[in-house]
Amino acid sequence: MSYPGYPPTGYPAFPGYPPAGQDSSFPPAGQYPYPTGFPPMGGGAYPPAPSGGFPGAGGYPAPGGYPAPGGYPGAPPPGGAPSYPGASPGQGFGVPPSGAGFAGYPQPPTQSYGGGPGQIQIPGGFPGGQVPSQYPGGQAPAHYPNQPAAMTQGTQGTIRPAANFDAVKDAEVLRKAMKGFGTDEQAIIDVVSNRSSDQRQKIKAAFKTMYGKDLIKDLKSELSGNMEELILALFMPPTYYDAWSLRNAMKGAGTQERVLIEILCTRSNQEIRDIVNCYRSEFGRDIEKDIRSDTSGHFERLLVSMCQGNRDENQNVNHQMAQEDAQRLYQAGEGKLGTDESCFNMVLATRSFPQLRATMEAYARMANRDLFSSIGREFSGNVENGLKTILQCAQNRPAFFAERLYYSMKGAGTDDSTLVRIIVTRSEIDLVQVKQLFAQMYQKTLSTMISSDTSGDYRRLLLAIVGQ
Repeated sequence: MSYPGYPPTGYPAFPGYPPAGQDSSFPPAGQYPYPTGFPPMGGGAYPPAPSGGFPGAGGYPAPGGYPAPGGYPGAPPPGGAPSYPGASPGQGFGVPPSGAGFAGYPQPPTQSYGGGPGQIQIPGGFPGGQVPSQYPGGQAPAHYPNQPAAMTQGTQGTIRPAANFDAVKDAEVLRKAMKGFGTDEQAIIDVVSNRSSDQRQKIKAAFKTMYGKDLIKDLKSELSGNMEELILALFMPPTYYDAWSLRNAMKGAGTQERVLIEILCTRSNQEIRDIVNCYRSEFGRDIEKDIRSDTSGHFERLLVSMCQGNRDENQNVNHQMAQEDAQRLYQAGEGKLGTDESCFNMVLATRSFPQLRATMEAYARMANRDLFSSIGREFSGNVENGLKTILQCAQNRPAFFAERLYYSMKGAGTDDSTLVRIIVTRSEIDLVQVKQLFAQMYQKTLSTMISSDTSGDYRRLLLAIVGQ
């Protein structure tokens, strides 16, 4: 099939981190001269999903509980994905499209969040029991909260470009905060949490011009642990951060499959192409070859498909195709002995998100079982998680990240790598919506959970980014 509208405009990126004690030369010389010895980061500690689905109680609800395509907030205009933060109005998030569905990979699907018939219920992973596979009349049980009306305004980051920005002044503030005995961490927090990623790059350049020193090296010498990790992540350009995270997820012994899924299954075509190019230019490696050497089987094939950046990004939904795809998927799974995995890979890797939503609805009507449930019955392990991530993002991308954040902090210990990665990468895109969904899904605020799971300057900076 053809893949119209490539490449769309780009959009921020994602992470994973280097394991401890490896490759002191990372990264090679290039346009992102980050110092060696970035703090160890796990990224692979995300708790295993239960057999029936992603972490949580029974997976995401059936497509039947979701409104018809055509009302998710903040989808970009037809033919493109959202631009990087700081783009001019109309090029990024917050401009609802006139048509149904959405055009890019990383936007939250276009469904209406609150108000009107068929109000959306929160996707799965709710504490409180199994989500039924079908809801009469497309309505969720009453105990699942509706989206706040504010979510109809489109996606929104908690960090916006600072007005009256002065890179020279900010560089002076940071220099003073690190000079002499001790470090004024609050001054550093005030600057980095109130500047966009592009503005932070300008501060870094101004610092080197003014003082002949590398700001990142100075910060590394003054900070440590999770605070250092978070600050350095904030100073990485988004595309580099994604490429770098993928490299470190596959570097050394073991592979952080959750990081690969989180990045490659949630990005737009243009973002993926930018990541692939950055991976090659910065690390001198071919990401597809690295994936092939670190993964295998149907999971490997799914990730290779994602690396092509060739998903259909047309907003229009072909309902006849949705019906045919639903039938095709049923015959490849529930309707036969064994599973035709390549059929699932083809449909989920190539169809647009609005088209996938229509397919999920058609499948639920035809099979009397939602597609999430069928994938859980037919697949296991990493490929199951990858396929479900695609469907979860097609339905409600901010809810997917809200769930990831919850499970990074739930239980004993904290998966700080996942926490840092998602907070930083969503901070200029849709963290406002992620926060709202987090509170609805788990009956506590994101800030409350961060406060109870972190401490010190690390906590203060995270809360400054998240906002109260």
